[in-house]
Amino acid sequence: MNLAGGAGGSDAILARMMALHPKIIDLTLDRVWRLLAALGHPERDLPPVIHIAGTNGKGSTLAMIRAGLEGEGKRVHAYTSPHLARFHERIRLAGTLIAEDALMAVLDECYSAKGDAPITYFEITTCAAILAMARTQADYTLLEVGLGGRLDATNVVERPALCVITPVSLDHQQYLGETLEAIATEKAGILKRGVRCVVGPQADEGMTAIEARAARLGAPLLAHGQHWHANEEAGRLVFRDENGLCDLPLPNLPGPHQIDNAGAALAALRALGLGELAAEAAVTSAEWPARMQRLREGPLVAAAPGAELWLDGGHNPAAGAAIAATLARLPARPTWAICGMLNTKDVAGFMAPLAGHLQGLMAVSIPGEAATLPAESTAAAAQAVGIEAGSAPSLAAALASITAREPVARVLICGSLYLAGAVLRENG
Repeated sequence: MNLAGGAGGSDAILARMMALHPKIIDLTLDRVWRLLAALGHPERDLPPVIHIAGTNGKGSTLAMIRAGLEGEGKRVHAYTSPHLARFHERIRLAGTLIAEDALMAVLDECYSAKGDAPITYFEITTCAAILAMARTQADYTLLEVGLGGRLDATNVVERPALCVITPVSLDHQQYLGETLEAIATEKAGILKRGVRCVVGPQADEGMTAIEARAARLGAPLLAHGQHWHANEEAGRLVFRDENGLCDLPLPNLPGPHQIDNAGAALAALRALGLGELAAEAAVTSAEWPARMQRLREGPLVAAAPGAELWLDGGHNPAAGAAIAATLARLPARPTWAICGMLNTKDVAGFMAPLAGHLQGLMAVSIPGEAATLPAESTAAAAQAVGIEAGSAPSLAAALASITAREPVARVLICGSLYLAGAVLRENG
């Protein structure tokens, strides 16, 4: 069945798939298992899987693992979410974004195989990604968890080659639980019996939950601070584990938090038996948009030629702290933010770490997002944590307002991956 109906291509198919379940998020694996069975269990045919969960840093860590593997000539599939500008970004087949005709084919096939059973958008598109990756030759598959871990649609591989859990913090409490222990327990749901797991830095209660799950399953942990260490020393990244020391350049992804993400990536690569070439490529060649990304060209940049524009999609308190630490290391310059957030996020928690680094903030509503927090509410939240704030009707208007006041400002656009996607589309 051609769900596209002859027009609109994959965008039309994806739009119709949004209506296949009354809820956007409904965590269970039953529907996924049913569809994968109808498709002939493609999850069993994936190249060796590295499964990555966590609250912060999992995308950057995945990007560095991919860069490391590709640096040694490996062909790598990658599945990530959400996308920023186009859905195709979610599915990378042997190093290349999925082609439009290939995407349409697997989406159509999944739609036909599901029958009349309801299924969420993320579940059916994850099955489509798995189908595409199972049919394309590669050496490794990188699967990024969408939400949580235990009941996430990616958690269908019986025995991955390796698991990774990046730092866990409070986020998505309405789905994962109100405490750090509860959230970490959900993230640790990706652990499999006897399969090693690299664990990034964790708060004590989070680490306790992960260790408890690992002990029940006999899953060996390679934990930060116990089995590996990563530090910045004399402008270099120094990584240590039981196999010895690596002295490497600092990660090309900016921000001090990337030291820990690089450490997890290096621990993963070494656990897979890869060597110095992979380690060097991991820290020098990784690309991950909207994570303290410097915008250097495009209409928004042209509209503010004297300004310095940065883009970050972080949206929880831990991300706010990471952005603040990155700003603290940049050369002194008047710094403003353009911020738009979803109404499900801890807005004050995200903004509080930024307060000491900003001269002011212009709030915007996220274009095209029903769950956006109104710009005026975002501005009020900023004012409540001590940031001078106003609101604007659009990104362009917010940027014009800031640069009229501070022509050479550093401008950080932040608060949501959905806002980041809108920026990348507008700045195309």
